[in-house]
Amino acid sequence: MRRAEILAPAGDFTCLQAAIDAGADAVYFGLGTFNMRARSGVNFREEDLPEVARRCRTAGVKAYLALNAIMFEGEVEEIERLINAAKPHVDAFIVSDWGVIDLCRRHGVAFHVSTQMSTSNSLAVAFLAAQGASRVVLARECTLAEVADIVAKSAIEVECFVHGAQCVAESGRCFMSHDVFGKSACRGECNQPCRRKFVVKAVDFFEDDEGNPIHESNTSFVVGAHTVMSAKDLCSLGFIDRLMAAGIASFKIEGRARNADYVRTVTAAYRRAVDAVAAGTYTPELVAELTQEVKKVFHREFADGLYFGRPGAGQFTDTENSLSTTVKRHIGIVIDYFLKAGIAQVKVQDHAISVGDTIQIHGPTTGVLELEVGELRRDEEILRSAERGTWATLKAPRCRVGDKVFFVERR
Repeated sequence: MRRAEILAPAGDFTCLQAAIDAGADAVYFGLGTFNMRARSGVNFREEDLPEVARRCRTAGVKAYLALNAIMFEGEVEEIERLINAAKPHVDAFIVSDWGVIDLCRRHGVAFHVSTQMSTSNSLAVAFLAAQGASRVVLARECTLAEVADIVAKSAIEVECFVHGAQCVAESGRCFMSHDVFGKSACRGECNQPCRRKFVVKAVDFFEDDEGNPIHESNTSFVVGAHTVMSAKDLCSLGFIDRLMAAGIASFKIEGRARNADYVRTVTAAYRRAVDAVAAGTYTPELVAELTQEVKKVFHREFADGLYFGRPGAGQFTDTENSLSTTVKRHIGIVIDYFLKAGIAQVKVQDHAISVGDTIQIHGPTTGVLELEVGELRRDEEILRSAERGTWATLKAPRCRVGDKVFFVERR
């Protein structure tokens, strides 16, 4: 059985390091515009490319650059410039526009076809392979049986999403945000109106013999506790063995707009699941344990996506808010680290820190560290807690000045 690549999202250096530390085989990221997270502000700069490549290559992790927004006339030169700038630093480009595909071919760079292209059958995969694609990310509307059939008939790699947010629209191609806010989902600017509350107005009227209304009454209803069109999050941990048996080359985790704790937790869970299947130790008990792990970070209600049928009962839900079992409160920042002693000095800016607390330290080089506070000191004074506006030292693995410190609250 093929051991699938675990492909993790990276919105910044902290997320990138968290993905690498958690066992990702590959990461995907964006550069400013021209990708499906252009609006969210979670993108790298061109000058970051050498460092992204250095970290990934040192760890044996592949790097894929998302250029999967649609390209308008007049943008060809800029995207061509981006391809040339990124070419030495990435392993492949993720694309969804035929013009961008043509540019990738002209410059001899590897490219993966994004799910935005709605590829859902083996004929389409074969056609894209003939155009030079080395991998196709299938449409999220494909069932597991269809995925297995497509993989069996295809000569190039097939990638599928296994975890994270799902769009109410077909392969994420939606004009609702564009119509309401002037922000196009197809340009990575979606304002997610589907995740909001909707007011439904019921209109009752009677007509006379000529069809004219003679009575009308308007009644408004707010639908659901949160939303009416918000899709559940995908979680594939319970059937990851079946996805591996289907021969999928890469398991993609959604979440470039999510934080580093999400990236670390979810990536680590799928790393353990994939390795367990390969080792013959994948069990219902492990699935239950890993599912509880991923529930600790931001998520909506979990579902199986459309892998087991279309349209699927209960795929759309009114769960807008996170159902995570933990929530993070900002404590402050690391202002010094004493390497020989393994001691971090933390400036407490917001939430207090106490002995026994579970905390996380996030940083672009550090990634995500989680630990329990065993002892707090301020010079020679032993503390039970440190309040806002003070500082304290504590034992911690290697971290850096400027790293953010969070209190982990169990719900």
